[in-house]
Amino acid sequence: MKIHEYQARELFQKFGILFTQGKVASELGQAKAVAREIGFPVVLKAQVLVGGRGKAGGVKLAKNDAELEGAFKHIKGLIIKGYTVEQILVAAAVDIKKEYYLGITIDNARNDVVIIASSAGGVDIEEVAQKTPEKIQKFYLQGQKDIDLVRWPNFIKNIFEDPLAQEKGTAVFQNMLKTFWAYDCSLAEINPYIVDAKGTWYALDAKINFDDNALFRHPDLAVLRDMKSEDPDELEAKSCDLSFVKLDGNIGCIVNGAGLAMATLDVIKLLGGNPANFLDVGGSSNPEKVCNAMRIILKNSQVKAVLINIFGGITRCDDIAKGIIEAGKRMTIRVPLVVRLTGTNEEEGVALLRQEKFTTYSSMREAVSQVVSLAK
Repeated sequence: MKIHEYQARELFQKFGILFTQGKVASELGQAKAVAREIGFPVVLKAQVLVGGRGKAGGVKLAKNDAELEGAFKHIKGLIIKGYTVEQILVAAAVDIKKEYYLGITIDNARNDVVIIASSAGGVDIEEVAQKTPEKIQKFYLQGQKDIDLVRWPNFIKNIFEDPLAQEKGTAVFQNMLKTFWAYDCSLAEINPYIVDAKGTWYALDAKINFDDNALFRHPDLAVLRDMKSEDPDELEAKSCDLSFVKLDGNIGCIVNGAGLAMATLDVIKLLGGNPANFLDVGGSSNPEKVCNAMRIILKNSQVKAVLINIFGGITRCDDIAKGIIEAGKRMTIRVPLVVRLTGTNEEEGVALLRQEKFTTYSSMREAVSQVVSLAK
């Protein structure tokens, strides 16, 4: 789960991380009141759960009321990567002397939490990684929940130039770790962390993502979720106990098991197709799941064909077949279906579908080749 910058700032501040003054506003009058309270100049920042706000015109500097009004009217209602700006953070502007990137996330390949830092803050960390990877430093916790101070000096000296800066950087990382563990985060990020012309250190931006599987422990966090910024199809899929992620292709995919689903997407791409989604119906044999999956996928007007790829273990092929048939009765399936069934009760499932004039395949590659051809 993602939250907005102003919400992440509040959580970080609970653990002693210093930010510039700022409040969120949804109306111009509120924005003006905030600016008068903290004093000009101020920065107006669009609150959307996607990156690239600055490039899209969602970050503006205002030195007076007139500039604030123009900036607010420009940003409010701006559509950034498909999301409409409804709230704007108004924060004090500072004279930046130096910017740093600070982040904490999970390295799944190493099964460890990793601190990532760079002396090249203020820009996309992906851009830094691509153009100047030597500027990115990593420190693995090695299964601990706090910094190993024996290994730490070699890391922090590569980020901050002088002992005072190293001390400040160490303190903010320790507070970020407290935040990370307290809220079951998957990402805690400050970009940039800055020192101003007077030598004061501030966090100027904040980003926190949470592990959805741990939200049951944090009812106070669950209420922060911005449903307007969530994909409605993904929310509907979750309510139907389906694992669904929308992609930008034209081949709908219904698969059982996350590993097979990922492999299916890979084979589609390998054979020249473009998947429209990741969708895992799981190990259940409930035909209702197939109906729900089909309904959600067909809401996407870009979908030109649907692949149903089932390797039956716990999932029974005959129940999947019943779900496909039931979906055909409940809705108009406007695109061709390609069905691959193999495994538990395969013969029964294939027989049911053939009675309804469906062609089935036992080979994944053959089924994928067919659906890629149909989608073109």
